[in-house]
Amino acid sequence: MQVEFYIMTKKGFFIACIILAFTACGEYQQLLKSKDPDLKYQKALVYFNDGQYIKAQTLLDDITSYYRGTDRSQDVLAYLARCYMGQKDYSSASEYYQAYIRNYPKGRYIIEARYHVGHCYYLDAPDARLDQTETKKGIEFFTQFVELYPESPYAEQAYKEMGELYDKLAYKEYLNAKLYYNLGTYLGNNYLSAEIIAKNALKNYPTNKYQEEFNWLILQSKYQQMLNSVENKKEERARETEDEYYNFITEYPDSKHRTAAERIGKEAKKTSHSL
Repeated sequence: MQVEFYIMTKKGFFIACIILAFTACGEYQQLLKSKDPDLKYQKALVYFNDGQYIKAQTLLDDITSYYRGTDRSQDVLAYLARCYMGQKDYSSASEYYQAYIRNYPKGRYIIEARYHVGHCYYLDAPDARLDQTETKKGIEFFTQFVELYPESPYAEQAYKEMGELYDKLAYKEYLNAKLYYNLGTYLGNNYLSAEIIAKNALKNYPTNKYQEEFNWLILQSKYQQMLNSVENKKEERARETEDEYYNFITEYPDSKHRTAAERIGKEAKKTSHSL
């Protein structure tokens, strides 16, 4: 008897869910056919707050032209951007936020819009091995944002995300430098190219989180140039390597590369003093 009651209850619950789903679906279909833009707008906000971003976006798209030129147009445009954010379609969200900036440069959602354009580029930034155009655009928008709104609640996050984008650009340079280092003396002095790229990266991205690795690569590159040097330049390069070694251990005394760096330092010192 209890088993039958459980089965009946379960069936009843299942049927109720189906009815509810059809009812909700039917309500949404009626909304799509509705000629009442205010109703669509209010229901779109309900769907948005419920996390049903596609339904909210569809309703808002339907009433965009109706509210164009009115005060509510700001709200519609901002919520459309938010709907795309909710769908993780950051490219479309960015387009809507940028449209808002163009149309309402002093609008009530302008701070949100300016931050989120940079945030969308941040979220869409590709792997460091790929083209970094989107990363650079994100930095550009974040730079504008923190200059315009340094006291904004978004400012701290903007600085954080901008720093991460700079790190991504720095890492791309590190990969390039490492590539040249690995090429060695193939078709030229690639160690020098690795050194130059690493130094430029340190100059262009002075606070990047790969500073130690850049400096280690510079030391290694100088050491390899010493080893592969012609006799009349070997002493000079040995001294440059020795100087770089002292700079490295002074800056990073607890580096994981300390033991290897000390071997380089000893060899450079031995070479420079023997010539």
